[in-house]
Amino acid sequence: METTETFESLVRAEFAPTTSYLNTASNGLLPARTVTALHQAALLRAEGRPLLPLYDDVEACRAAYARLAGVPATRVAAGASVAAHTGVIAASLPAGAEVLTVEDDFTSVVNPFHVRGDLKVRAVPLERVAESVRPGTALVALSSVQSADGRIADLAAVREAAREHGARTYVDCSQSAGWLPMEADAFDFSAAVSFKWLLGPHGAAFLVVPEDFGGLSPVLAGWVAGERPWDSCYGPVQELAHSARQFDLSHALFTYAGLRRSLELIEEAGLPALHAHAVGLADQFRAGLARLGHEPVPAPGSAIVSVPGLGDRQPGLGESGIVVSDRAGNLRAAFHLYNTPADVDRLLDALSR
Repeated sequence: METTETFESLVRAEFAPTTSYLNTASNGLLPARTVTALHQAALLRAEGRPLLPLYDDVEACRAAYARLAGVPATRVAAGASVAAHTGVIAASLPAGAEVLTVEDDFTSVVNPFHVRGDLKVRAVPLERVAESVRPGTALVALSSVQSADGRIADLAAVREAAREHGARTYVDCSQSAGWLPMEADAFDFSAAVSFKWLLGPHGAAFLVVPEDFGGLSPVLAGWVAGERPWDSCYGPVQELAHSARQFDLSHALFTYAGLRRSLELIEEAGLPALHAHAVGLADQFRAGLARLGHEPVPAPGSAIVSVPGLGDRQPGLGESGIVVSDRAGNLRAAFHLYNTPADVDRLLDALSR
């Protein structure tokens, strides 16, 4: 009981949504502490004061994400988007290399491989990824949780199949980091954005690389990728960072100032509690849907619930203060720490009418 009360009091102190917000799969809500930090960071710029303290926030975010991912901070690069990170991985592959992907996976995970023009990109259904890895496969790229419908990939099976055939693995954790425990060390590369389940502002994304960098070249490196950034502002970078920081992109400082506080909140709440809370609400919604005669896309254990044929209800629900998504004709609801059983009941009640 004490743990539950602590979790609930932590949430009440940080969030006061004016809607039943069930759309974290699109954007997470900003905690109060994050809003305060963003305001304070903006004031530095408005008042002409030094921004140097904000660089400490970047390193704090890198360390916090590393703890969530279960890897050393030296393996974490701080960038701007999953697409940019995917692009670095795509650039490292030799012409003709085969990349195995998932049908209808999120564009940022797959498109950079297609625009290369000289790679063999193969797409298969999510449930067939592991069995589709073959000796000629160079890389398996997929989302840990599908954005469109919340299905969770069998990452253990994918990892074993990739190892058996000598393929590398790349996992986009954007729809899982923040509610589903991560095992980044089990894969060659992984990435995640900051503005969904990690509750941060837009403009930051993390990339985890192997200790040996996995053959990546820092093709997007600027001055922040130098071992001594402030000595790398002019001309070619003479010495790249000895860590994954060599894959950093110029930092959106305000974003990291806010994200630092969001990640602190995630750690304070604890992933086990976040996972149990989010999945518990999703299961409550699934049970209610069954009573109403609706069958969601099968995604056991997911915090995302997608209901075929109800996507057209999204505008009306929004007008009534219930925020969900319409994805490919499906109604998508996503549950996070600020949601309550009352939110679930409100949505079910609206769908019953």
